[in-house]
This record gives sequence, structure tokens and C-alpha cells, in this order.
Amino acid sequence: MGMNGLDSVQPGSMYTVQIVDGREVTFDEEGFLLDPDLWNERLAEMLALEDGLPELSTIHWHVISFLREYYFANGKAPLNSELRKGTGLSLSEIEAGFPRGIRQGARRLAGLPNPRGCA
Repeated sequence: MGMNGLDSVQPGSMYTVQIVDGREVTFDEEGFLLDPDLWNERLAEMLALEDGLPELSTIHWHVISFLREYYFANGKAPLNSELRKGTGLSLSEIEAGFPRGIRQGARRLAGLPNPRGCA
């Protein structure tokens, strides 16, 4: 078994399929889930470890929950202004909590698809 409980079964391909808790989960080349319905809290915790977060705090879970609820209600991730308003946190507070920032950190840990249009 690989680091953090993830087994890579298709290395070198554009997509990576990993076994997480006995299920195959496919990630794109940047580490985003291809199917947000396969997300679970255990997966978020394992991705957080990869990002250098040994534990997810109440604030992390608050941001992750808001991102997921917004995504499934609207079919897209929230704009940063909507994220700020919806969580009651400033963007700097959110970014400080996720070492890889909002896009690569918070959205990826929430299991949202890759926002390729975002810079």
C-alpha cells in the first residue's frame, strides 16, 4: 500500500487510479477527483496528509462542507467572493488553512473537479 493508504494501480497514465478504502478512485494529472460522488471524509483526510495537513480542523471541514454543498446545489464551485460570504471567513484565512491554497488545496480536498479555467 502506498503513502497515506493510497495504492496507485495505473502509474504513468494521464489519470491515476488509486485504491481508497477498497474502492477505485480516479484522479486527473493534478490530483483532482474525476467523480466528486466518490469523495468521502477518509479520502479528504488522506489528501490533506499529502498536502502536509496532519489533521483537518473544524474550520477545514466548514470550508470543505460549504464547497461541496455549493457545488452540488449549483453544478459549479463557488467564486471566491461566494466562498468568503458562505463561510464567513476571509480569503486570507481560508488560504492560510490550506497550504496549497483554495484551488489546489480546499477544492481538491473537497473532491471537486479540476477548475481548469481558474488561474
